[in-house]
Amino acid sequence: MTTRRAARAARTAGLVAVAAAAALSLTACQSGGNAAAAGSGKNVSGSASLSTGNGGAPSGAENGSGKARTSAEQVRSSVHTGTPAAHRANAPAVTVKAASPVRTQTLADGSKAEIYELGEQHYRLKIVSRGSVLATLETKGHDAGLDANDMFVVLTLGGEVHSWMGGGHSGPGTFKLAGGWTAKVTKIGELRYRAQILGNEGAVEATLETKGHDVGLDANAVYIVLSAGGVISSHG
Repeated sequence: MTTRRAARAARTAGLVAVAAAAALSLTACQSGGNAAAAGSGKNVSGSASLSTGNGGAPSGAENGSGKARTSAEQVRSSVHTGTPAAHRANAPAVTVKAASPVRTQTLADGSKAEIYELGEQHYRLKIVSRGSVLATLETKGHDAGLDANDMFVVLTLGGEVHSWMGGGHSGPGTFKLAGGWTAKVTKIGELRYRAQILGNEGAVEATLETKGHDVGLDANAVYIVLSAGGVISSHG
């Protein structure tokens, strides 16, 4: 009799221990699930903030998929334009002022030359007649020249303009120029001529070469033009 009571008491104590262990396990699982859910919520919120770029605005998970898509579209629009609409609307307009000529000069045929200074030894010449620009010359590290229907024009690196009528020689050939110079003109290609400027002793003092356009030279106050068609003229 005493033995049976002891066995029942042992079984009862075992059941109580099992129930207590089960309760502790359930409590631990619930606590872990709540912690995991809380951690997952932070990650979603952080992801939504990065996607929308609104810093503190409600996430798409909390406001519905429609608002999340709208935020994503706004981000894509911002990336494509690169500039917020408000900033573009308020951006000041850029105004470019036309440069004024430093001086004007009448050329040999009666047309007008407008001379613009663009920089050190950098000038531009516009030949104007009756309000229309007929031709443009520009110095870019060297003198410039033009054959304008038998009026020859030289624009020097110093911004000086010299013009004269006629006196052209058609190359190839060797021709006497003003100031005692001699020009040896050779054809080297289509619309490409080369003129070697020879001094009194026959030495080459300068070389002109056309590359699809006329060229000019200030040779010690003797002004020379070689056209793309092989015509050379000088004035001094």
